[in-house]
Amino acid sequence: MGQVDRRAFMAGSMAVLAGANVASHAAGKPSESPAQVQRGNPIAVSTYSYWRFKDGLKMPIETCIDEAARMGFDGVDILLIQMENTDSTYLQTLKRRALINGLDLCCMSTHQTFVSPDEAKRQKNVDLTLGQIETAYRLGIPIIRINTGRWGTSGSFDDLMAKRGIESPLPGYTEEDGFKWVIDCIEKLLPKAQECGVILGLENHWGMARTPEGLLRIVNTINSPWLQVLLDTGNFLEDPYDKLEKCAPQTVFMQAKTYYGGGLWYTLDLDYGRIARIMKKGNYHGYISLEFEGNEDYKTAIPKSLTVLRKAFS
Repeated sequence: MGQVDRRAFMAGSMAVLAGANVASHAAGKPSESPAQVQRGNPIAVSTYSYWRFKDGLKMPIETCIDEAARMGFDGVDILLIQMENTDSTYLQTLKRRALINGLDLCCMSTHQTFVSPDEAKRQKNVDLTLGQIETAYRLGIPIIRINTGRWGTSGSFDDLMAKRGIESPLPGYTEEDGFKWVIDCIEKLLPKAQECGVILGLENHWGMARTPEGLLRIVNTINSPWLQVLLDTGNFLEDPYDKLEKCAPQTVFMQAKTYYGGGLWYTLDLDYGRIARIMKKGNYHGYISLEFEGNEDYKTAIPKSLTVLRKAFS
């Protein structure tokens, strides 16, 4: 057989590879290298894990960052109300602290409520969240956790947890009113989110997003790349796995609960191997952020939690 021309051989080989990629994309599958296929999820820790709203345990964010690095995490999910302030000097200090520790500031968890018949109150919460988007942008954080808010007919959060997160609408109003208020308010946030490059991650955090159906109704109705699902493994109290699977394809950030020492409000026995398989099936490659919500000392509970998550999502 005669000698093959090298340039002709290379051109032919590249054509074959290009054809394979085109066929892969035509089938709806991204072309991935073996390294990408095998890559595990990075693991972060929420600063809430060190505090848990327990009296006397409100640890400074700087200390949380140091502890996260010492324990071996990849990133930090900041709870906004745990921050000292939002002054520029303070924010840049946190960015510097994370960089020196080799950590990403990967999420900022915020609070707001859009479930109110009072238009002025809803607008106040829109304005609050617009400022939170700006704060995340200044920190270089690409996503913030947002909530729908809740009706408030249960009284305290302890009362809400006693009712498994279920509460009735305010007298004279319906669930449909709540969904309309939430959707209208979130739509007002989208231009700022796009301008800052900060995704709004709507969490299954009680209220109108307590169920996968409610959560996805809001996300799909708004239908924007700047509003996606932030999935909390501990907020579907009954039969969580099917519910997690419904949300997985639209999830861009996951918060993973553990309960060593017994939960503060309840305890779930979550199978993280099973959850990892669900998220892999949903093509989820993003962060897994630990939210430790137990009574055990964080110094022992958080490292144990990291080991569980590393094993499951590796």
